[in-house]
Amino acid sequence: MSTLFTKIIKGEIPSYRIAEDDKHYAFLDINPNAKGHTLCIPKKEEDKIFDLEEDEYLELMRFSHKIAKALEKTVSCKRVGIAVVGLEVPHVHVHLIPINEMKEMTFQHKVSMSDVDFKKLAEEIQSNL
Repeated sequence: MSTLFTKIIKGEIPSYRIAEDDKHYAFLDINPNAKGHTLCIPKKEEDKIFDLEEDEYLELMRFSHKIAKALEKTVSCKRVGIAVVGLEVPHVHVHLIPINEMKEMTFQHKVSMSDVDFKKLAEEIQSNL
């Protein structure tokens, strides 16, 4: 059975795509902790990050690094935080969160954005890749 993220990759569920390559997909989180909160995922369905083969793990981190650098150029923040929790969706995902305060990494602090805001931000991040 396809995960929510596989459905996003296939275009069955819409997303605010930032980037993709043959093995990975990055998109804005629709329930963001902070403006620019992005998810980086492998296209291959795998539940836990450490179940990825070592080369797959390293490729996901390289992909995430590229996205984080674009986020830093786009969203004003002290740094881009990274988290891998994976309890909400059984598909490996790396959270990249532009942060200015620790509360933005708690997953209890959320910000609201409109569809227009999401689209504009996705385009701005893409332009910094």
